[in-house]
Amino acid sequence: MDSSMRICGEVVLRIHHHLLVSDNTRRDKVSRIYSHPQSFAQCRKWLDAHYPQAERVPVSSNAEAARLVKTEWHSAAIAGDMAAKLYGLTRVAEKIEDRPDNSTRFLIIGNQDVPMSGDDKTSIVVAMRNQPGALHDLLEPFHRHQIDLTRLETRPSRSGVWNYVFFIDFRGHRDEPRVAAVLEEVQVRAAELKVLGSFRWACSRHGARGSRVPAADCRSWLDRRLPGGRLA
Repeated sequence: MDSSMRICGEVVLRIHHHLLVSDNTRRDKVSRIYSHPQSFAQCRKWLDAHYPQAERVPVSSNAEAARLVKTEWHSAAIAGDMAAKLYGLTRVAEKIEDRPDNSTRFLIIGNQDVPMSGDDKTSIVVAMRNQPGALHDLLEPFHRHQIDLTRLETRPSRSGVWNYVFFIDFRGHRDEPRVAAVLEEVQVRAAELKVLGSFRWACSRHGARGSRVPAADCRSWLDRRLPGGRLA
């Protein structure tokens, strides 16, 4: 909650996972598979069907998985085309994700506030006091002001055991009167509140909200709205 950086936008990209090996590993000899936990979850059915006995080793990123596999025998990595090219790995199975519409949301981080577009969402993080009914008290203003939530996640707080923070995305921009009113009420009820940013909903090939598109199709959108912005 201490950072001054803001979420200035989002892009939802289609993600394809491949099973990669080095030149010294045969496909039928793979006994260990490296990947990020999220990728394991997204490819679980395929792995259960094709490599049920292989050890699944979670690592910090798919790039790290590819790096490890480059120098190991009988190992494979779940990663994308860029990692395969970077580490000289071979794709022995392509598009192994369980869902054909598999996608990941990437956030655009910057230090500027984004003006209202008319089709916005706002992200906040809230730390609540540890008391009965805290979550109800947090969400009640959104219901009363008829503001739709699009995401609600809970994460353990760094401040102590059994303390949690809530990450909430909802429709509207922080400069809209009813959104500002909700934020004021939440500020009073919460132990701590930080507005992570207000920004336009994810871009698409045709500018439609929420569509999944390749990264290249969003490049012009990024250049127009946030010159110098970076994906995170």
